[in-house]
Amino acid sequence: MRIALLTEGGYPYPRGDSSVWCDRLVRGLDGHDFEVHALGRDERHRDGAWPALPVNVRRVRTAPLWGPAPGGDGRRSGYGRRPRRRFGEHFADLARAVCAGAGGAVVEGAEGGDGGAAAEADRFADGLHGLADLAREHGGLPAALRSEQAVRLLESACRAPGALRAVRSATPADLLTVAEQLERALRPLSLDWYGDGSGGKTSGLAAADLCHAVGSGPAALPGLLARRLFGTPLLVTEYGVRLREHYLASAAHAVAPDAVSAPVRALLASLHGNLAREAYRRAELVTSGNTHARRWQERCGADRGRLRTVYPGMDATELTELTEIGEDAGRKRPDPVLVWVGRTGPARDLVGLLHAFAEVRRAVPGTRLLIAERPGGPAPERDPESARYLAHCRALAAQLFPDEAAGPLSVGENPVCFARIGDPALPRLADAYAAADVAVLSSVVEGFPVSLVEAMFAGRATVSTDVGAVCEAIGGTGLVVPPRNPRALADACTALLRDPARRARLGAAARARAQELFTAERNAASFRGIYLELLSRRPRPADPASAALPFARPPEAHLPGRWTAPAAPAAPAAARSGGRPARAPSWARTAAAGVPAGRGRGRR
Repeated sequence: MRIALLTEGGYPYPRGDSSVWCDRLVRGLDGHDFEVHALGRDERHRDGAWPALPVNVRRVRTAPLWGPAPGGDGRRSGYGRRPRRRFGEHFADLARAVCAGAGGAVVEGAEGGDGGAAAEADRFADGLHGLADLAREHGGLPAALRSEQAVRLLESACRAPGALRAVRSATPADLLTVAEQLERALRPLSLDWYGDGSGGKTSGLAAADLCHAVGSGPAALPGLLARRLFGTPLLVTEYGVRLREHYLASAAHAVAPDAVSAPVRALLASLHGNLAREAYRRAELVTSGNTHARRWQERCGADRGRLRTVYPGMDATELTELTEIGEDAGRKRPDPVLVWVGRTGPARDLVGLLHAFAEVRRAVPGTRLLIAERPGGPAPERDPESARYLAHCRALAAQLFPDEAAGPLSVGENPVCFARIGDPALPRLADAYAAADVAVLSSVVEGFPVSLVEAMFAGRATVSTDVGAVCEAIGGTGLVVPPRNPRALADACTALLRDPARRARLGAAARARAQELFTAERNAASFRGIYLELLSRRPRPADPASAALPFARPPEAHLPGRWTAPAAPAAPAAARSGGRPARAPSWARTAAAGVPAGRGRGRR
């Protein structure tokens, strides 16, 4: 099977989002051929900036979403009169849907009910696919999307009735910023990845049996076009909901020194919401890594009947080799140790953890805390906020816990140790969990708790805050407390440190649960079945050269009976609508009807 893997800022780049999961998936499904279509977010994501890939990755095609696009800096669109008029019609539809805010998730200030949301979603799809057709016919959209015409249309949509209250005060500078971001988000429409579907479907995305998009943002756009042009099934997978990540980043930017304005945030949130809803509407299946992410997808417009939960898999060989706490009970262990593993930042609430540890030290003297920073995050110059937060935590630890010495001739040590995994003091991830009596998670915002699952593989009892998918991941194998509650966190840690037998039972149960649900082999097997299921639904191709496509015709279609008889022709659209002619989207019209695709459209 030929799989087109669509990513944004992820695989095959080594430090991209979901890159580890994608690599395990590709290696686990070595019987399938993969062609990676990657969108880069910044300068780190340059063409060729990745390590050696598995042999079943046949090709990698990349395109940047950062920096200026070729031909995108002029004031004019670069089109002739008729294409410019078509662009204005399609872009006006898209801009009106974005300014209305009803096509994506629920946005504050949106007007209208469910019917209005469906109408704006259709308007967004009409404009999006109309722009895609224009890009295929006339060589791209970047110049047009940054032209004066686009900015004026965006301004008109912001001032139109039904627009979000937050966008009505947008200034010219705000509109220019939104136009720039919109051009980058829609840049996949102008790429040469698609092919024409001729020649036995041997070029571009036309040659793929299935498009697998990692995320519902711009990465899903090539899959949407391949689905409409060639009938290629689309699968969307999200282990971190793209729209949720945008909302969290937007909230952080709202309080930053260089904060963007409220109209810009509202317009970009609506744009990403519309993209997510369109991807969810058109995908044959949408998978998430946990129920928490699945609820987000439902809120953003995904059909519950097309949602699946597939837990992410981990290669935890070195963690499962660790000895469980109960197996070394006969040997004397040093002072008990609490271990926190993760990437630092305000959302991890290390300040609350340090205050809770002060209570633990008073209840169980001699306890130590290891804060192990996970590698692979942004460099300090790229994420100065996290660097400042870590420095603040180090200063707080020095203030709360002065260095202690065992005797008058020994050197004092702080009971809180900050280390980075991969440094000489802590060379491996397994070394952090090997030192743990209890693993702690203190986050106030969390998606899928990777560090908790690692602790479960290591056979360690856990104490965590009730955020994200924590309860779903650990089941009944750990203690859960409310977030931002240092006293409750301290009481739970103290209870486990004082009861070694309970720690051993919880650790053994946690390891058994992790080995049942969260292995890489289970994840790959789940997607192998999903791939076959989606390919089996694909209708028989009209091209005789591709009639031998496996699963093109399901086996039950050969059985006699009324359920395999050809479907009766649908009633005319005018009859179904009470005699009124139905309006078809411009991108759905065919040249056989006398109107070239994307031309000649009626107005609402």
